[in-house]
Amino acid sequence: MIERGGGDAKWRDGKTAVYVFNAGPELSQVQHEAYGLYMAENGLGPLAFPSLAQMEKEVISMALGLLHGPEGATGAMTSGGTDSITMAVKTARDYARANGRAQGQANIVLANSAHLAFDKAAHLMDIEVRRTPLLNDGSWGMDVAAMEAAMDADTIMAVGSAPNFPHGLIDPIEALGEAAARKGVWLHVDACVGGYFAPFARMNGVPVPPFDFEIPAVQSMSADLHKYGYCAKGASTVLFRSEALYAHMPFDMDTWSGAPMKTPTLAGTRPGGAISAAWAVMNHLGIEGYRGLQGLVCATRERMEEGVKRLGFEIVGAPKLGLMAFSHPGAHPFAVYGEMYRRGWFTSVTKEPPSLHLMLSPKHADVTEQYLADLAESLAAVSEGREGDRVEARYS
Repeated sequence: MIERGGGDAKWRDGKTAVYVFNAGPELSQVQHEAYGLYMAENGLGPLAFPSLAQMEKEVISMALGLLHGPEGATGAMTSGGTDSITMAVKTARDYARANGRAQGQANIVLANSAHLAFDKAAHLMDIEVRRTPLLNDGSWGMDVAAMEAAMDADTIMAVGSAPNFPHGLIDPIEALGEAAARKGVWLHVDACVGGYFAPFARMNGVPVPPFDFEIPAVQSMSADLHKYGYCAKGASTVLFRSEALYAHMPFDMDTWSGAPMKTPTLAGTRPGGAISAAWAVMNHLGIEGYRGLQGLVCATRERMEEGVKRLGFEIVGAPKLGLMAFSHPGAHPFAVYGEMYRRGWFTSVTKEPPSLHLMLSPKHADVTEQYLADLAESLAAVSEGREGDRVEARYS
């Protein structure tokens, strides 16, 4: 089994900047031990495993405490961001149905930079997706006016990102909230990347704008524990402003031949290890532990920004957390990506605009200079014509 992984991305060496969030061996050990203790238990059965139910409750409480959840706010753990987003869309749809909204074809409104998990959820539920273009002023930000114009009586949800994945930029959630309130539309904030990062960045002095439940129009949020919460996969949270909203999420059936069953999320079986590992990591790190890790990631991103700018790259927008995208006026980023891949780096790219993309972890503080040196060599290879645009077709 170990030999089979020989060709996998070298994330333990810090040469992977997507999929994995490497916060070091100590936290990895906490994950392993806590997951193993509850590896056989099933979150589907809270009566059988009240310890898991209590841990999930405490995880949700910690999440709501970070994200300005008001009294009565609640939520549940899911298997990941797509699961959380799907359940939020389902909840908003059922809430709309119960309140006489969306008598025609239901739709959701979101910017081009919002995560594609919303499209997947909409496909499952036969919901129209209305994507709006980004601002053409060079900021690559959300066009709130275009978002509001796309909302109508059949809109069950408007989506903001904090931050979005392609560029690492936080949408203007306050302005979007005002637009959603004017149209009477449910506002969901996708904080899968930033939910367990932005609050600590703000504590460290980063000027993070309001993005969570402190904005009255925000009805639900998604925030991934297995990203910048540094918990074991798969663990995410879907959160709601009130029990009354949350009530539209669970599946409850007592008319089949078996025992009555009520499940809070899409999954039936829910791995107990993911719940226990999340609880253990959050308690192990605490506020100061998270502040330290997120401060290190922000500092690493700043070093990366300075380094790529020296090489002539341009940063897309003004990222504040751990994600960044950057392009070069003289070399196609996808060609540069190909050269970096040949040097052992597994990162990502962004199509709009064509850019290199990094999702940084604490481990990347150790390899920043190595990355920048390899980037310089890769850029030179592309600029001198020693490499073709072999990978461009994969992303066109």
